[in-house]
Amino acid sequence: MPRLHTFTFYFTSKHGSVDPDVRISNSDILSTFTNSKHQQVACMVDYFGHWELICGVFSLPVKLHRLEEIGNNTPNIVFTTVTHLKLWDKHPFKHEFFIRLTQAFPFLQDLSINIIQPPFWKSRERHLYEIDWCSIVEYSYLVSLNITCAHIHYVEHFLNDTKTHLPRLTELKVNYVNLEIVTNKFTRAETRRNCAKIKQLIAEQSMIYPKDVYDYFPLLSL
Repeated sequence: MPRLHTFTFYFTSKHGSVDPDVRISNSDILSTFTNSKHQQVACMVDYFGHWELICGVFSLPVKLHRLEEIGNNTPNIVFTTVTHLKLWDKHPFKHEFFIRLTQAFPFLQDLSINIIQPPFWKSRERHLYEIDWCSIVEYSYLVSLNITCAHIHYVEHFLNDTKTHLPRLTELKVNYVNLEIVTNKFTRAETRRNCAKIKQLIAEQSMIYPKDVYDYFPLLSL
């Protein structure tokens, strides 16, 4: 391909049975791109315990609209074209991560989260916990949120308007029991604003919602 000067790509691979004595870093991956003089390359390496890692490599500037299996190790890059994002990690996402997420993906429209672990704060991090909750994370363009496979902590994180602001959210996919608990059986004031514009509520199983749900989600279709 003698005329090829620019190659836009995003490669991701998952590796099991990783040697625990060999730790691959971002710089190790980038050093293999010896012929990328015409463009820049970035990568993400996430370890999950000692036995599995996910490696993602992509060209810069990023021109893709969708990224998947993104974890805590998000590079310090602004992804202006990415509108659809899937988060997955065995390590919990803390509030500080979501602040960085909105800065890295300012035009995010569709977000899906698969995480079963809530954040665990060590005693020496307690002051960071208090500082984190003083800032509200705003997703200015997010219209669809899938937290069906997320721990109930993240349902609280996204729906509580003292922590997160979702001014354009119209579709919510969520575990119904978690939703009922977080909204205090659809009576809680702190979660009402982020539910006010939702038109599609998708639970893990088809069901007939009680009247309280429609009162809490006034734009929900009957």
